[in-house]
Amino acid sequence: MAFQSLIGKPAPSITLPNYDGQTFTFTPGETGLPAAIFFYPHAGTYGCTREACQFRDAIAEKDTFKPGKVQIIGISTDSVERQKAFYPVLSDEDKVAVTAYGVGKGLMGLAPVARVTFIIDKKGILRDALDATVNYGAHSKFVSKWLDKLDEEDKAGAPASTATATAEEPQPETVERCVGA
Repeated sequence: MAFQSLIGKPAPSITLPNYDGQTFTFTPGETGLPAAIFFYPHAGTYGCTREACQFRDAIAEKDTFKPGKVQIIGISTDSVERQKAFYPVLSDEDKVAVTAYGVGKGLMGLAPVARVTFIIDKKGILRDALDATVNYGAHSKFVSKWLDKLDEEDKAGAPASTATATAEEPQPETVERCVGA
């Protein structure tokens, strides 16, 4: 199943261990908050570190990313031990979430998992996805734009359109590398 077939449908629930081995369950729509789930190829690598740092910085600096406004969930197929050394994200070694969300391999099969980010609205509907394995810088920007759209919807009472985005060209980066990663 390709992830595009999920757009406009209820997003799958997942239960995975976090970076400390504790069980984390995500049930879309349960909290009444929108969510962004970002899958990335491999913890500790340059692009994945930059992507995770961009989400970390957005949570610290942008109002729309603040706790209580959105859930940001990072997932890779790395082990809990590897995640512990990288960033507070979820471990999907058995590819349960990867399969549920239809995420394939990246870089023409060279990366174990594609870099794909999903937007889920506050009702639990998967609204859009960005598939950009090479362009790690596009993901937090994609989420920011969608959070603005969802906020406008709330104010207007009408849903924004859904569409699958793709961004393959790398963009210039301004975020510094995470310390200790």
